[in-house]
Amino acid sequence: MIKQFWINLPVKNINQSKEFYSKLGFSVHTRADQTDQAQLVIGNTDTSIMLFPESTFKHFTRHEIADTKQASEVLLSFDAESREEVDKIAELAVNAGGTLYGKPSEIQGWMYGCGFTDLDGHRWNVLYMDMERMPKN
Repeated sequence: MIKQFWINLPVKNINQSKEFYSKLGFSVHTRADQTDQAQLVIGNTDTSIMLFPESTFKHFTRHEIADTKQASEVLLSFDAESREEVDKIAELAVNAGGTLYGKPSEIQGWMYGCGFTDLDGHRWNVLYMDMERMPKN
């Protein structure tokens, strides 16, 4: 079922973060029309770390950002093959004891997703992306 895996991290400064990870040897990808985020590819393209400004990250999680001096926090994301699969995963998460923090819904007109927490409170994000409906710039 799961084909891709993203680790989302809030950062204070995208450009400084891209430079830092580049120096560590990460392959950093930035689309010209999305300068407010960066993708760090891990091994193959099926696993990556996405860097987002703190305000964007906070909007995605609908939760305060952890103070990394005191605690750690990430939003673990994976893809779904359809809207129905997003709904099914949301149902499975709740049935397994998790909690929805974002009910399945359409996002930006081309994505459909939900958010849930696992038994330990870690936040997960499931997305179906209809690439044919993705805005083209």
